[in-house]
Amino acid sequence: MKTFSPHALAVACCACLALAACGSNNASDQTINSSVSLPVSSAPDAGSSSSVINTSDRILLNQVGFAAAGPKVALIPQVNAATFSVINVATGAEVASGEIGAYQQWPYASGPVAQADFSELDAPGEYLVRVAGLADSDTFVVAEDPYRELNKAVIKAYYFNRASTALEPQYAGDWARAGGHPDTEVRIHPSAASAARPAESVISSPKGWYDAGDYGKYIVNSGISTYTLLAALEHYPELYAQRELNIPESGDNVPDLLDETLWNVDWMLTMQDPADGGVYHKLTTKNFVGKVMPADTHEPRYVVQKGTAATLNFAAVMAAASRVLEPYDAARASELLTAAERAWQWAGQNPSTAYEQPDDVSTGAYGDGEFSDEFAWAAAELYISTGNDDYYQAIKAEAIGNQVPSWSQSLGLAWMSLAAHADTLTAVADKALINQRVTELADTILAAGNESAYGVSMTRPDFVWGSNGVAMNRAMMLVQAYRLTGEQNYMAGAQALLDYVLGRNPTEYSFVTGFGARPPMDIHHRPSVADNVVAPVPGFLAGGPYSGQQDDCDYPSDLPAESYVDHWCSYSTNEITINWNAPLVYVSGALEAYYSVND
Repeated sequence: MKTFSPHALAVACCACLALAACGSNNASDQTINSSVSLPVSSAPDAGSSSSVINTSDRILLNQVGFAAAGPKVALIPQVNAATFSVINVATGAEVASGEIGAYQQWPYASGPVAQADFSELDAPGEYLVRVAGLADSDTFVVAEDPYRELNKAVIKAYYFNRASTALEPQYAGDWARAGGHPDTEVRIHPSAASAARPAESVISSPKGWYDAGDYGKYIVNSGISTYTLLAALEHYPELYAQRELNIPESGDNVPDLLDETLWNVDWMLTMQDPADGGVYHKLTTKNFVGKVMPADTHEPRYVVQKGTAATLNFAAVMAAASRVLEPYDAARASELLTAAERAWQWAGQNPSTAYEQPDDVSTGAYGDGEFSDEFAWAAAELYISTGNDDYYQAIKAEAIGNQVPSWSQSLGLAWMSLAAHADTLTAVADKALINQRVTELADTILAAGNESAYGVSMTRPDFVWGSNGVAMNRAMMLVQAYRLTGEQNYMAGAQALLDYVLGRNPTEYSFVTGFGARPPMDIHHRPSVADNVVAPVPGFLAGGPYSGQQDDCDYPSDLPAESYVDHWCSYSTNEITINWNAPLVYVSGALEAYYSVND
């Protein structure tokens, strides 16, 4: 198993953005088990009690809502009550009730919880959960498509993070901004120098997405991010065919999600050295800049060192992109596939070139020293796109297992693509093995959820930097097993993980900016903190709980599932990145498509 240092970011001390919501005047007020009272419904006292209401513990649930046809679970903090009720907010009527389950302790959080299952409620409307002795839950909706706007927003977040362009008011609204980082004059760092491109020579490398809260562009992290969006398009074409996002390309003959993804694909293509097919690791300044808008930073930017990981990520993405783009632009798709094969050839000639951070560069390293998973993933994508059996043999399928994907671990992506194309693979592919690898991993993930007091498939090793991204990648792996088997328990597990990031968690936050009763307001994201707009850019998934706490912020808890603070200073729990948003795009869209045919 690989282990890696986190993507360390420099932090400048500052006062956080003033918060205009969540009952708080500053981010430090928003701690676990906040004493701020929730509004108590004026509806009739169905299930209410004359006892004192405990407002220090909240009923935890998905603050965005539930599909009419889907499972619906709330978590009840320990209280002297045996039953719960669901109240229609509009009428005050009790529409469902049930017994509270057994209390259990989750070792990653303080205090026992019990589950309240009201899945039988299928009438669209706005509701709350009521338990005697507790404040009413946040209101939530039940709808046929409760995640449509969420899915659109988490895709639109990529538009908001575009480099090399202005964001115009008609597309960006309050978050319109001037363009920055045209990247038409990018320098070659000495680590990337070659005879044809000596140090300090200049290339053009525009477009792409800012990687995270900083203004760097990184091939390795673009790899999993761009692929995951392409997979969403490839797996759910009907869903995205007509999904308009109000971006400049809206209205053309290409799905908006593909238009947005191509903004990054275009940049990635510029990172390939035309002389040999190798790919530069990243494009950044030498050091992180302060809290400024893109147009206000003018430090020189460099492409840094070619490496095996970057080149194989590039090969995999270009091969996958060629498939998705082919129906819309066959000539361009062919160019992408050619670029992928050139990158594969370079990696074959340079199979162990690890990225080494130069002494004069301190931006994110995304370092990786073991490349068997990247070779397997790139080979899988090239095999699917070309039908060349040599690429399948290069996967070494029988020798590799399966793991939940991350920027540093690509095996799950290889099996995900192979499973999606199982019906069209050549005879050399072992389809039974593909099925086995996907379902065995999914079963392991499900088992963790079955043992969890919170009903979510998160274990101690999952509470790392970007734990919410881990949750969504685990959910994405469950979706793959459903797509193969049709077994609905996999989608129920994916729903539970979505519920977790949208509020069914010990921090009491819905971790997506702009969504839920308590979304993050002070994310570690330079445009959000520097733009003089109170609300952060919407649609971003915050990193989530992580007890590493490298940033020396004040945290309300050291427990793995509670170690989170909504403050700019917390780059280890409150930053955003393109690779955490990507599986949320995939999972929210997959659930929307699932409920549309299972209502």
